Amino acid sequence: MSTIVHSPIVLVKEKEAYAVWFKILADFPKVYRYNLGGKIEDYFLSLLENTFIAVYQSGEKKQIQLSLAIIKLDSLKFFFQLAWENKCIDSKKYIDISSQLNEIGRMLGGWIKGLKMKTPSNERRRN
Repeated sequence: MSTIVHSPIVLVKEKEAYAVWFKILADFPKVYRYNLGGKIEDYFLSLLENTFIAVYQSGEKKQIQLSLAIIKLDSLKFFFQLAWENKCIDSKKYIDISSQLNEIGRMLGGWIKGLKMKTPSNERRRN
């Protein structure tokens, strides 16, 4: 008998946002596709990787991976804004992907907050 492991909803949301990005990349201006587009691609894949690794970590290691994921997400938002400002992405697509990334940010933040409530702080451990 095999057990089915379900992905956390935040990882599912990240994969959905990546699918949207993949379609945006096809319309990205060629002159920016491999530099700015490549940078966005790298950050997106790092975000997915950090979140995926966090699923299989515990305690402090999980918090570290999620913190790294949030850093990647914030960087991703910045580079999407840069792409939009340089007209590589139209406003509708930018609003759509930004909305998805904001939701992912809230979910990652909530996950970390929940972990911090479960995990005793270092101060309490010392006493």
